[in-house]
Amino acid sequence: MPNGGKDEAEAAQVAPVAELIGRPDSHGRAFAKAVTWRAVGTADTFLWSWIITGEPGAAGAIASLETLTKIVLFYLHERVWRLFRWAPNARSRSLAKAVSWRVVGSLDTFSLSFLVTGHAGHAASIAAAEVVTKIGLFYLHERAWRRVAWGRLEAPQPAASRPQP
Repeated sequence: MPNGGKDEAEAAQVAPVAELIGRPDSHGRAFAKAVTWRAVGTADTFLWSWIITGEPGAAGAIASLETLTKIVLFYLHERVWRLFRWAPNARSRSLAKAVSWRVVGSLDTFSLSFLVTGHAGHAASIAAAEVVTKIGLFYLHERAWRRVAWGRLEAPQPAASRPQP
């Protein structure tokens, strides 16, 4: 063993993760992902809104409204992505989900920021600033959730391996 069994130990750790990530997600898991993402996203929205507007009250209003709208939108986004079987475990899928979510999220951020501030320039600046930070944060969030077993449904058995009645 030239590497002291390091490859075998790594393979033993990766195998359970690979087993998990092939399973479909439950509704509860999609909702939990929505809530955890919203905690991260709300903090990011609040900070950018405060920096751009200079008003913590407006930043709090924007972030609070987003908490309500984005949980619903994120849940729907997760359910739509379940329909696509493309590369379920790939980093490219996580990146594509991050970008598609950011399009939806930026439209929502712009709308809510404009509603609160009445200033299209502030709304556009807040939405634009979040594009970079939130794609990165979402990617990391998505990769972290790929390793969580909770809420994974059992993979359907192929017809040949099902017990016969």
